[in-house]
Amino acid sequence: MKFLTQITFFLLLMFGLSVAQAQQHRFQLVDAADTKAIVEADIFYNNSLLTKTENGFFYVSDQILPALFIIKSIGYRDLAIRLENKSGSQKIYLKRNEVALSEIVLRSTLIPQNLQEIAAAVSLVGQKDFERTDGITILESLSMAPGLFINQGAINTNKINIRGIGARSQYSTNRIQSYFDGIPLATAEGELTLDDFDPKSLDHIEIIKGPTSSIFGAGLGGSINLYPKTKLPAKSTVKISGQAGSFNTQKYTAETALSLANSTLFATFSNLTSDGFRDNGEVSKQSLLINGNVITTDKSNLTYLANFTRLKAFIPSSINYNDFVNNPTSADLSWAQSEGYESYDRGLFGLSYSQFLTTKLQNTTSAFVSFRAGYEPRPFDILEENRISSGVRTKFALSTEIWKIKSDFSFGGEFYTEWFQTGNFKNLYKNFPGQGSVQGDRISENKQERTYMNGFGQINFNINSKFKVETGFNINTTSYNLTDLFNSGAASQNGDYRFEPIFSPRLAASYALAKGKNIYASVSRGFSIPTVAETLTPDRTINTDLNPETGTNYEIGFKANWLKNKLYTEINAYQIEIENLLVAQRVAEDQYVGVNAGKTSHRGLEFLANYRFDLTQKISVNPFFNGAVNRFEFRTFINENDDFSGNKLPGVPDFTFNYGLDVKTTFGVNLYLNARNVGPLYLNDSNIGSTDSYQIVNLKAAYRLAIFSGAEANIYFGINNIFDEKYASSILTNAVGFGGKAPRYYYPGNSRNYYGGLQIQYQF
Repeated sequence: MKFLTQITFFLLLMFGLSVAQAQQHRFQLVDAADTKAIVEADIFYNNSLLTKTENGFFYVSDQILPALFIIKSIGYRDLAIRLENKSGSQKIYLKRNEVALSEIVLRSTLIPQNLQEIAAAVSLVGQKDFERTDGITILESLSMAPGLFINQGAINTNKINIRGIGARSQYSTNRIQSYFDGIPLATAEGELTLDDFDPKSLDHIEIIKGPTSSIFGAGLGGSINLYPKTKLPAKSTVKISGQAGSFNTQKYTAETALSLANSTLFATFSNLTSDGFRDNGEVSKQSLLINGNVITTDKSNLTYLANFTRLKAFIPSSINYNDFVNNPTSADLSWAQSEGYESYDRGLFGLSYSQFLTTKLQNTTSAFVSFRAGYEPRPFDILEENRISSGVRTKFALSTEIWKIKSDFSFGGEFYTEWFQTGNFKNLYKNFPGQGSVQGDRISENKQERTYMNGFGQINFNINSKFKVETGFNINTTSYNLTDLFNSGAASQNGDYRFEPIFSPRLAASYALAKGKNIYASVSRGFSIPTVAETLTPDRTINTDLNPETGTNYEIGFKANWLKNKLYTEINAYQIEIENLLVAQRVAEDQYVGVNAGKTSHRGLEFLANYRFDLTQKISVNPFFNGAVNRFEFRTFINENDDFSGNKLPGVPDFTFNYGLDVKTTFGVNLYLNARNVGPLYLNDSNIGSTDSYQIVNLKAAYRLAIFSGAEANIYFGINNIFDEKYASSILTNAVGFGGKAPRYYYPGNSRNYYGGLQIQYQF
């Protein structure tokens, strides 16, 4: 018996020593696209589940290493990999599955959901959309999304509206929110400039249509969210490209994507110059974007970005009908004589820190600062502007159960403040003929401080596998201070104003009729705050009676996959009722004041069909068709004793159709053919006069070939406006002719134009 006890003790001791000597090797799973941790995965060994990851890590004893393992994670390709017995933590990269359009997970919503299941109308603009165009700006790609219409007066003169909201802005985009990877792009007054961002620096754009105030605060029209490139190629990459085209347009771009031990780095620099289609239309723009991320700990990740843009763009402005028909390349005489232009330096810097506080609770906090220094000589004066903005946004995400229902909960807040100093000078160009604009005495100077705060929350209830309910809200408070640095006494514009807190709720639901076929319905509330300029009365005092625009959106929609996910379709119908409509009344040439003048109704139908199939093993074909049919009208609109009730909104077409065909091959040849059909635009509130409808057809061909190991070239050539259509690409609504002159409504669109380019890529 004593012998057996000794033997047992010896065996247990040897077993204990072997266990003590066995080491646990740590492995980390990360996304090959953005190096972020993959939280949930299963690790298989000898066809059996060995272990699961914990916050992106798993452990394997060296007793079974080296050996072959299979790693599985939802949304990623299965990976068969031989793990070695090495010291230290080892990193393993998983590649995402190639998913259908409907399965793409949206990043702009408070709670990530795929496109098909979200109960909202969302358009995606991605790499294939950028490839179809000449790549001069992102606006051509945006204009192909249903429900969006872009008035393009020039490379730097653009106005975006979504579902007709924003159409009444005179020279720029407002009533729409926009974010660049979570950092606000719109000013505190709501003005937005998107053409600063080069398409080559972007991964994709997500457009949420209709009031999005429950997520982003002020934004009746919707939200346009830009995301930089984060997907790393198999190796670090450098790209250099050059492009030349009509109107002496030239663009040069340099890109790099680097993968380091625990971080990634992306950088894009572009230089664009053009003489423009019209007189006084020269443009020079340089932009630099740097972004990336750093894995700081096992449970946290830091992303960063920096963007700088320098622009000088001359302005041909709008012209009258006679010049539009007979001399469309001309500039307005006063803008040509003053050589009016817009110039600015603009910068944007931001940091975002994400961490898992628990296995179910995650926080992402972003801090940002931006600046803009602008100088704009105009025929009637010279404008000087300086703006600095800063803010912070934090969001918590929690997966839990509420009333025994699986639920996703997101909540947070945003604080944004802006300092804005502006001044005007006399323009003495008439006293110095042939010299362009000449700065004279100062005629105004004021300082503005504007602050807004948003609190937001959203809960998604997964009632069952088919039925989901989304609820959300936003509470906003906005205030501003105006200090007149030029006038004193009764002429001073000093003043403070605070808008009452605005509560914006949202309720939506989606139901899966069958696999890949979802219906949804939603109702949401939104608002837009008046700009400081709109709050000033004709005698330059603050109109404290002016109210924010508010609107309610009712929407139903159907999203479906067909033919084994080769065909994806969407259709939705909506009605937006706007109250306290803000109207810009023209009190002098290029001077406006704001009034609450009535109500508008925005009704429309949007649809999309995207089909992809393989013609042969080497040729794939992607036809697409989308569009919008609208009826936007004034329900009640009385302005200065004129009753426009029942009239249609000017500056917005009754329909837009986009259609095209992409042909891609495995042997490097790609073809892109697309067209846009736009209905007529009414010129003014009285609906007297309109533009003609038009159709623009574009073609692009590209050829990709290998040069040597690790290097390849992409050669491309394109034609825009193949049939040389004569059309108005933008109009100035409610233009008035002063001094007996005809009103200047029209911005002529570009004539037929050509471009070609070469891109060299090297991987190392």
